[in-house]
Order: sequence, then C-alpha cells, then structure tokens
Amino acid sequence: MISWQPPTHPVHHWSVRKPAAESARGVVVSQAYDASAAGVAVLEAGGNAVDAAVAAAFALAVVEPWNSGLGGVGFALYHGHDRKAATSVHFGPLAPRKLHADMFPLTGRPGSDLFPWPQVRDDANVHGPLSFCLPTAVAGYGMMLERWGTMPLADVMQPALALAKRGLANDWFTTLMLAQAAPVMRRYDETSRIFLRDGLPPVPPYQGTPGFLPLGRLPDTLERIAHAGWRDFYNGDLAKTIVDDIQQMGGVIGREEMAGYDVEMSTALPVQWGDATIQLSSGLNAGPTLADALATLQTASSRNESATPSAQWYADMSHALRSAYRKRLHEDGDPNAEKGCTTHINVCDANGSMVALTTTLLSSMGSRVVLPSTGFVMNNGVMWFDPRPGTSNRIAGGQKALSNMCPAIIAHDGRPVVVGGAAGGRRIMAAIAQLLLLVHDFRMDVGDAAHWPRIDVSGPDKVSADRRLPQQVIDRLMQMSECDVVDHNVLPINFARPSIIERFDGVTARGVSDAFSPWSAALSPAR
Repeated sequence: MISWQPPTHPVHHWSVRKPAAESARGVVVSQAYDASAAGVAVLEAGGNAVDAAVAAAFALAVVEPWNSGLGGVGFALYHGHDRKAATSVHFGPLAPRKLHADMFPLTGRPGSDLFPWPQVRDDANVHGPLSFCLPTAVAGYGMMLERWGTMPLADVMQPALALAKRGLANDWFTTLMLAQAAPVMRRYDETSRIFLRDGLPPVPPYQGTPGFLPLGRLPDTLERIAHAGWRDFYNGDLAKTIVDDIQQMGGVIGREEMAGYDVEMSTALPVQWGDATIQLSSGLNAGPTLADALATLQTASSRNESATPSAQWYADMSHALRSAYRKRLHEDGDPNAEKGCTTHINVCDANGSMVALTTTLLSSMGSRVVLPSTGFVMNNGVMWFDPRPGTSNRIAGGQKALSNMCPAIIAHDGRPVVVGGAAGGRRIMAAIAQLLLLVHDFRMDVGDAAHWPRIDVSGPDKVSADRRLPQQVIDRLMQMSECDVVDHNVLPINFARPSIIERFDGVTARGVSDAFSPWSAALSPAR
C-alpha cells in the first residue's frame, strides 16, 4: 500500500539560460530579438545610443503589440558619454482634458482587472474609447531623437517599417499573449480582424514555419511618420485621422491637446551609492520610491559582508522595499497594480552613451482597441486613475497618473557604467534594484546576475521568493513577513522582466536580457 500525495505541480522542469552579448561597438537589449536587431542595425550604420533606442522602440510597436506601441506612454533616461549626469525624459500617462468622473458610473461591484478599484459600468475605464490617455510615446521618441540623435527619423524607422510589412510572427508566444486579451479584443472589430481568427487567437501550425500576421494600416502609419515627421502624429493630417477615429468611437481626446502636448525633461534623480551615483527617473513613476528603498539599504550591514548575496542581504532588500512601498501607498496614492504589460530597452553605444527606455500600453493589448484608420493599439491609461470621486488619484481632465516604470543608469565620476530597467508592473522596482546591485556591488557577470534567483516585493506586507533560492534565505524571509515560494517562469509571471548592460572598463559593453522572456535578446554589432 502506497500513501502518496501529488507534489506541487512544476510549471516547468528545465534549466534556462540566455546568452549575453558583448562588444566594444555597443549592445542593444530588448524583449524581442527583432527589436534588438533593429537597434543593432542602426548602430552598425553609425547611429548612437539614442538612434538605436528609438529604432528598437518603433520596432517593438510592431513585433510586441501587447506591450507597447504608437498608442503608448513611457519614461526614459539618457546619459551621454560627454555629459556629467543623465536626463530624465517624461512622456507618461496624461488624461484627456474632457475626461471627468461622471463618465464612469460605479456598479457597486468589485473590479476585475489590474487595479483594486470598484467596477465601472461596462468597464469603460478598462477597455474601449473612454479608457484612452493621450498617446505620448511617439513624442517621447521623436524628442529624444531630435535632441540627442544623429540620424534622420526616416532612417531610424526603416527597420520598423520592414518588420511591419513582414507582419507579426505567428508563433506559440504570440498565441499565448493574444489569448490573454482575446475575450475583450473580440468586441472591437478592427482589433479582432487583425489579431484574432473567428474570435480566437491564431494558432501556429503544428509543424513547419509559423509565418506572419498582416498588421492592417500600421505599415502605412509608420511610413507616414517616417516621411512626414513625428509631429504629424500630433498636429498634422495624421493627428486629424487619429482624433477623428477616437471621436467616432466615443472617445474624448481632442485636436488641441494633441497639438499642445509637450514631452518633459529634467535632471535625473541622483542617489549616492558609495563612490557611484544611481540615477533614476524623476517623474511620476517608481524612481522616487526606489530612491527611498536605496536610502534604507545604505545603512544595511549586509552590503559588504560576503562575495555573493547572503540571507541577510535578501532580508535587508525585503525590508527596504516593503518600507518604500508603505510610504508610496500612504503618500502617493499608488493604485496597487501587481501586473502590467510593459517593455524595456537598454542601449550602450561605442562611445559609452547609455539609454534606458520603458514604455507601455498598461494592460495586455492596452484598451484592446485598434484605431481602424491607423492600425495601432491605444493604451488604457485611464485605468491608472481611481474612479471613486474625491480621492487624490481621481479621474480628472488633464490629470497625470503615477506609474511603476523605473529606468536606471549608474555613473562613476560622471561616466555611465551600468544601464538597466524592467517590465512587469509593480514587480519592476524589486527586480531592477536587485539586478543593479548584483552587477554593481557584487561585480557579478551580467549573465550570472540575470539568472540569479530573486525575490519580489510588490507592496508593504508580502514577499515572493524564487524557489531556487537557498533554504536559509527562504527561512529568513519567512521570519520577517508573509512569504510565498513561487516559480520563475513564462506564465504565470511571478517576477518582472529585467535587463542590463555594464561597461565598467570603459571599452566593452556587456548585456543580457531576461531569461524567461522567450523572445528577449541582447545583441551587438558584428565585430
């Protein structure tokens, strides 16, 4: 007689490792191989880090439509090799001027998407035309290119155009990502026509080459931006087409606010870290919260106690992150979203200039609405706001929302040496904090650091620990707070998707992407 209970179901039973890239000519890292290749093509053509980052961002708008695109928002950091400090670039979520709380009557039931808000009638703040914040990403990319780039926009966008004409890869990962949003996407005609087949996600063939999905009017729109300039998206014929589509659907974004939109730039938020400076985005994102966590870690005894992270190091990290989140929730009105569909790009060029760029549509496939005349997916940034009247984060016209994006660049004596960032909603901050310090403080090889098991802290009360961590680490974390032991895998996503590049020696850049993102890649120019 055998008495046996099934073990915890293993989501996977494999060892995964992503290859790192290194080169004196630079490195590009993104969540899609095609986008990294687009950035590398620009570096090989003589472009700098900004040229390559913008090329990769436009490419991601094509090959990763569930995470980012022309209808998205974002934040970036740029630290040129000839500058003493990084600049923070803000093109984050901004509510339309005509938006008001009366458009979002409450049902009296709890909500069911990313945030803990009460449900709005017809989920109008979650998907559909009233969920749109201004599409600010194109302005962010365009302004960065104008200010620091060296190549014309038309040249930088050529890889994205080629990818758009090819189409979206119809492989298993596309099926997985589209399946998550399919129940809502099929409500919208153009979205369903492009991304679904008979209301269901497309499935690749059982054998052979998966092929590609046509992307509607997106190639035409990219070509228009490339040749008419990015400002046409905001105050030209393209802007009129965009606004007409939005208003015909019942949205409230207007021509004047599109034409009047300005990207904000400021000095990055500096955090002294020994002899180094950790530079963070100074906008309405996770940068200030990470600065709070680092301030707590400054005094931790575990910083220099061992050659590799100890149980106490993880305990100190957990305490610092939980304390920072407690302040964020209390003072900043963070909407407490645990997940989100975001993407991140890191670039280092031959001169050592670095760019960290994070951009998002918020939910997977954003608002789930493709604008029919232009072919791009709009964000659902209105969901960042609390639909309950009278709250500090209430829905209001022209309001800016607090997000979780957290690009970072570390400098030594004014020279950028590490660039990093992550995708993954509120899981971003914990991931990038650990990865930065693994590479910088422990001088861990980037490949080893990217595969080192981490913890996740997405709020003040709870920790998730990668089950690959040593038992003494898990035991120490459980002594401190509630702790779940979880798998690090493709789906469900229990950890953010960070990436990093280091150039400590001033000559060779070394970068790596997230190991559990199937498409992600760190690539470098041919030697």
